[in-house]
Amino acid sequence: MDRIKSFNPSIPVIIMTAYSSIETAVSTLKKGAYDYLTKPLDFDKLKLTIERAMEHTRLKEENRLLKESLGIHFDRQNIIGQSDGMSRLLETVAQVAPSEATVLITGESGTGKELIAGAIHFNSHRKSGAFVKINCAAITETLLESELFGHEKGAFTGADRRKEGRFVQAHGGTLFLDEISEMSMPMQVKLLRVLQEREVTRVGGDQVIPVDVRMIAATNRNLEEWIKAGKFREDLYYRLNVINLDVPPLRQRRPDIPLLAQHFLEILAAKNQKAIKGFTPSAMDRLIRHDWPGNVRELMNAVERAVVLSRSEIIDEKDLSMVPASDSREGLPEDSGIVLPEAMSNLPLDEVEKATILNTMQAVGGNKSEAARRLGITRKTLHKKLKQYGAMP
Repeated sequence: MDRIKSFNPSIPVIIMTAYSSIETAVSTLKKGAYDYLTKPLDFDKLKLTIERAMEHTRLKEENRLLKESLGIHFDRQNIIGQSDGMSRLLETVAQVAPSEATVLITGESGTGKELIAGAIHFNSHRKSGAFVKINCAAITETLLESELFGHEKGAFTGADRRKEGRFVQAHGGTLFLDEISEMSMPMQVKLLRVLQEREVTRVGGDQVIPVDVRMIAATNRNLEEWIKAGKFREDLYYRLNVINLDVPPLRQRRPDIPLLAQHFLEILAAKNQKAIKGFTPSAMDRLIRHDWPGNVRELMNAVERAVVLSRSEIIDEKDLSMVPASDSREGLPEDSGIVLPEAMSNLPLDEVEKATILNTMQAVGGNKSEAARRLGITRKTLHKKLKQYGAMP
């Protein structure tokens, strides 16, 4: 194994063994094997395993090249994804980053909106400037005005010296306003004026200060609904929503879960000084099934908890406490119409995927467009999977 990896570390290695156990899985994972097969050898399974290994290697290489083309900051900020939704998002980021356009990033909490904002900045012409962040939901209205625009000495109680605001700090760079929907209506008026005039005035002062700032905002709210409810200004919305980037929730990018889980495992195992190398198939199956209402942040927390509590070199299903083991439908949309076979947790991941796809196709009467929608993949990907599993007519 070491000799093979010395020639090409990225080559996938499949081990054939007469024994099937957790110890065998640990041993092969530690040595860098992609998978292992047991005797007597099933040639159909061997063929499928080889195809999966080649596809896995191809996708990893494509993802690496894409991240390289967008800059090293993707690696630093843990933006990982090979699903259709994330691939499209990263491609759009690559197009948007070099521009000066204002960007509105939408998506559920924990999906990584701040990471996308950082990726835009660090891959823009402003990357040598500051990337200044502020969470509008974490600061009161009075303090938010001072934080954004600065204040003069004596402007209010406790203002014992002049302070520069975030707009001035971000001059020549990027200002990221997170949870923009939580900003009060009066503050929205003041922000709109700054965006229009590109100048600020400190609280308690009268000096007009020109600012050159690229604006990126983010929210987990539906701003169009908030406009109807009178909670958000329509003119500010259109000023911010020049480019909209929607970050998909983790339940809609399940192909990314194994990559993310392994990535977090490597980081958190090192952080906690634990020699943990990977996940058992049943553990990974459980991660893929989970609905992840807290998205990537929840996944990272679940992996860290498993790392801390695990007493083995490989994380098993029992180490993952976030999902009831008896719930075989965990993580599936309510309207998916997908019926999973019983004892699914005992199947290998490729069998789980195959069963899910075939059951979905059956549920929709063979309608590929509807099946792709329910599975959260493109029609092209579905076609490729059906061909891979020998289910094409």
